[in-house]
Amino acid sequence: MISKQDFPSINERPPEGLKDDGTKIRVLVVDDSIFVAKQLSQILSSEGYEIVATAEDGKEGVDKYKELCPNVDLVTMDITMPKMDGITALEHIMAFDKNAKVVMVSALGKEELVKKSLLLGAKNYIVKPLDRKKVLERIGAATK
Repeated sequence: MISKQDFPSINERPPEGLKDDGTKIRVLVVDDSIFVAKQLSQILSSEGYEIVATAEDGKEGVDKYKELCPNVDLVTMDITMPKMDGITALEHIMAFDKNAKVVMVSALGKEELVKKSLLLGAKNYIVKPLDRKKVLERIGAATK
């Protein structure tokens, strides 16, 4: 029987979702689309990130951030959501924790809202539909 040890990988690399000390980067996913939240969670989990919670709207996202802080390293925040939009939620999170790392998730055509969120303190943004490579690139850049 052939095992993995028989084929050492030349491409082996550590998962992107780990901090320098080897612990997982903890992520809060805030999106009103269950599909997008699940897709983001799967992409990030596959790279070693730990999804600590998900929220369906900005208000719930802010509440969960405050509840879980300081055990959240990064937030992915949809821009367009019911109850409280992502930009307002970003403002609340940044007011609560000026060192928060938030990556906005936006549909195409929302450039003005993306710009506004970056000015308010978001570290990066991801455009829907999600592209695995881009998601990991942008999240990785925001966590450095």
